Amino acid sequence: MQPVTTANAVPDQIRVLLVDDQRMVGEAVRRMVANEPNLVFEFCQKSEDAQAAAERFNPTIILQDLVMPDIDGLTLVARYRAHPQTKDVPIIVLSSQEDATVKADAFAQGANDYLVKLPDRIEVLARLRHQSQGYIHLLQRNAAFEALAASQQRLAGELAEAADYVRSQLPAPLHGPLSVRWDFESCSSVGGDAFGYHWLDDEHFAAYLLDVCGHGVGAALLSVSVMNTLSHNTLQDVDLRAPEQVLARLNAVFTMARHNDMYFTIWYGVYHAPTRRLRYATAAHPPALLFAPGGESNAPTQLGFPALPIGAMEGIDYPVGDVLVAPGSRLYVYSDGVYEVQMPDGREMALEDFIPLLAAPPSDIGGVRATVAQLQGRARFDDDFSLVEFVFT
Repeated sequence: MQPVTTANAVPDQIRVLLVDDQRMVGEAVRRMVANEPNLVFEFCQKSEDAQAAAERFNPTIILQDLVMPDIDGLTLVARYRAHPQTKDVPIIVLSSQEDATVKADAFAQGANDYLVKLPDRIEVLARLRHQSQGYIHLLQRNAAFEALAASQQRLAGELAEAADYVRSQLPAPLHGPLSVRWDFESCSSVGGDAFGYHWLDDEHFAAYLLDVCGHGVGAALLSVSVMNTLSHNTLQDVDLRAPEQVLARLNAVFTMARHNDMYFTIWYGVYHAPTRRLRYATAAHPPALLFAPGGESNAPTQLGFPALPIGAMEGIDYPVGDVLVAPGSRLYVYSDGVYEVQMPDGREMALEDFIPLLAAPPSDIGGVRATVAQLQGRARFDDDFSLVEFVFT
């Protein structure tokens, strides 16, 4: 007999426990199952020992005699069903009589089958194997679910760690003549949005926001890779003050063929502080919005050009725009997830619907996301929400 070490282990054999006060019945059943491949038999003669025997033996099927001294068979069936280790084990009640009322009582207590003892050997073996296989399959399914749940828990922990890492790579807000604040929320554990900004030298300030296609770990890895490439200036033979050079080089390095068929959109701009000129280029990204000082009632200037995303096709030229930034202006760079949301009436919000939300800046930039969530009727977004505000004071 091969021992089963844990209560939730999946047995690899049929394990038959017979509980009957008559030794001759025990011997008869033992002979029926003798020499059967992959079958183990255990006999318990005392009703008071039945539950302990079941917990020790871990049966895949229990043959329970109905009439026993001290504790009757139906009471034992109820006890099996009340115990967590035996609550699902199939039970075949053995009786000396064919009585419909007794059968109904047995099934009401939780019995799976009813036999008038002792039936033909072939029938006994067929019922033992049928009931046991059903129970073993149940244990296998439960074990698979437990393993899956444990795996998902580990994966969730790893994804949360990855999300924390991605967020830790985002730059801190800035305060001063050029102040920056932002709001970021991933639609999944890890998303494909990333952004950054930093001074290239004493006069030039670079800012960018990218959106990788799709979501999940792959998109996050690519977004972090691009973000690190720009923040650490690892693009060879490129002047980071020239947006057209930056996008062209990114397009050459991050081709879809080399990066699992993933592409990304990006807005990249460089602000020259002495002249207050902002040069920018885009790759299939929504235009940045430049609000003139005191121009809350006027439409913002949209800074963007139609172009293919990074990685889609080699050898693309990206046009460059140039705009004068007046003191007190506000610039918003964002991903399409901030406004491409489904409204309760089925209509998708357009950029024109989103722009008024930025006309009067909220004291807390997170209020923009709260407003969009209210408009769509739910807090969860289907895409990453990335919104960066630059104020040129």
